[in-house]
Amino acid sequence: MRILVTNDDGIYAPGLEVCENIARALSDDVWVVAPESDQSGVAHSLSLNDPLRLREVSERHFAVRGTPTDCVIMGVRHIMKEPPDLVLSGVNRGRNAAEDVTYSGTVAGAMEGTVLGIPSFALSQAFSANSKGNPHWKTAMTFAPDIVKRVLAEGMPRDVLVNINFPDCAPNSVQGIAVTSQGKRDQELLRIDPRYDGRGNPYYWIAFSRAVPATSRSGTDMSALAENRISVTPLRLDLTDEPFMTTLASLFDKKA
Repeated sequence: MRILVTNDDGIYAPGLEVCENIARALSDDVWVVAPESDQSGVAHSLSLNDPLRLREVSERHFAVRGTPTDCVIMGVRHIMKEPPDLVLSGVNRGRNAAEDVTYSGTVAGAMEGTVLGIPSFALSQAFSANSKGNPHWKTAMTFAPDIVKRVLAEGMPRDVLVNINFPDCAPNSVQGIAVTSQGKRDQELLRIDPRYDGRGNPYYWIAFSRAVPATSRSGTDMSALAENRISVTPLRLDLTDEPFMTTLASLFDKKA
């Protein structure tokens, strides 16, 4: 099995090495193509107005000056002589649950693999204020290979990727695996943090305003992580809301 590994935290991120180790637990044919620099929050973006710069870091390890989506396309369409059988994106430093999946470059890497018809997984390791400096990478490393193998053995539908979030705890504290739906954050909103430079000119950071979260809805990725369970969420490329589509069809199909 040929595996392409990518991420959004950059070619030198510790989680990328973890992801490569996960891949090597599954196969000895592993290729790494990752962004030259941190691309967190770029979502499923393409570099259309700037050239892609490619640098070979070492054998089968490449850095691309571009987004995770660029990296997957570069890996599949240019670097690898034969297309991969699997794309692993991560392991992200921090969870990619709830609305985070729409911002995440990690999820986007797996999404692009899925667009190209390749079974793809997004892998993320949650952390808290206490573990931020040293996330529990061993948790992802311990559980990911078996989860990926089991899902692949079952077979993945076309146009579906699997988003896996590992809880903020050591491997021996994991309380099992939960197959979940995409959740919704409670009282955690993006805000604008205004500041001033040395000349008195304003500039701005997008920041998180965090309050004490309410209890997450049962069965979601957020609730699983809160219970120290691994969250496994299938995500479809098709974003169509069929119930509302039916409503709109009845609205616009009405004869004047």
